[in-house]
Amino acid sequence: MTMDEQLIQFINCRILRDHILVKDDLWVRNGKIVNPEQVFFDERRSSDVQIDCHGCIIAPGFIEAQINGAFGIDFSNLGENYEQEILTISKGLLQHGVTSYCPTMVTSPVEVYHKIIKNIQRHPGGKHGATVLGLHLEGPFINVEKKGAHPPHCIKELSNGFKTLMDTYGSIDNVSLITLAPELPNALEVIKELTARGIVTSVGHSMSNLLEGEAAVKEGASLITHLFNAMLPFHHRDPGLVGLLQSHNIPAGRTIYFGIIPDGIHTHPAALRIAYKAHPEGLVIVTDAISAMGLQEGTHNIGQFLIDIKNGRACIAGTETLCGSIATMNECVQKFHRETACTKEFALEAASLHPAKALGISDRKGCLDFGCDADLVFVDDELNLISTWIAGECVYKV
Repeated sequence: MTMDEQLIQFINCRILRDHILVKDDLWVRNGKIVNPEQVFFDERRSSDVQIDCHGCIIAPGFIEAQINGAFGIDFSNLGENYEQEILTISKGLLQHGVTSYCPTMVTSPVEVYHKIIKNIQRHPGGKHGATVLGLHLEGPFINVEKKGAHPPHCIKELSNGFKTLMDTYGSIDNVSLITLAPELPNALEVIKELTARGIVTSVGHSMSNLLEGEAAVKEGASLITHLFNAMLPFHHRDPGLVGLLQSHNIPAGRTIYFGIIPDGIHTHPAALRIAYKAHPEGLVIVTDAISAMGLQEGTHNIGQFLIDIKNGRACIAGTETLCGSIATMNECVQKFHRETACTKEFALEAASLHPAKALGISDRKGCLDFGCDADLVFVDDELNLISTWIAGECVYKV
């Protein structure tokens, strides 16, 4: 019997399943969560390996939908040794409970897209690192008025619609998610085409009003990129993209998801609580981490800019413009739980089940249902990470 064929039984644990913590055993085989009743009654066998979890919580592994880089490496500025650079980030993320992620490219020159998009391919996770789900392309089809840390000389219009998008990117074969501004000319037809091709479209870095946001949703947009950041502020006469959280014009059966950065800097605790209370089922915790995550304070590269790290803030060098976070996913989960007073279950699902649903992969990731991938985090009651597991194998332990 190979290790993959072994029937593993996790005992003395609390499992996050169907939004609640239940005292039960978790059974894993061939990297998948299995139904023990079928094993007992159909195969008439017991576990090959028992693992005592000492009362900890088992939750789905964290899924990161927006991370620009980490550990000194920037996805928008990979070198010739790109394979090792990607592995370095994938491996490092395991220590923060991330089992799957979308490498994120900020607005870049066309030649950079043509080089990097083909080099960052989907890849299953394991001891070597977290699963690469596909790229998140954040730009260049954004509003220059809400550029944030994106270089303005690289921002583009969708002048010829989808053709412009393809000419810019070169390929979208390795892409899972694209952020664009829905008010741009031809944006709606592009959103419709991306949706038809199975690519999630997110609205962001935008001056869009609510009507424009609703039009984008009608064509298939389903996500808002880092809510409150790089968009018009909420106004009571036209709430802008924030208004999508409570819009009555969302097509029946659709859920609008929104990324939010609970790093204690990008989003005020009161804003976190407002978003949580307004539309909890759509809330997706993201870090928006940059290459300086995991590094000391100082000056570092992100995309086409130099950034300064000081007092836990990452800003474009010489300015006060935030250009991403240096918080880790497990830190963001803990901060969100603390600032909103939500349940532990919700905080954990906001970093696992919700992003899985937003990315359309909840049939296999983001939950502990039978048949799903056994990507797990073990945490204590303070949500401190104990260990990270991919396909039923421990890949990191504190």
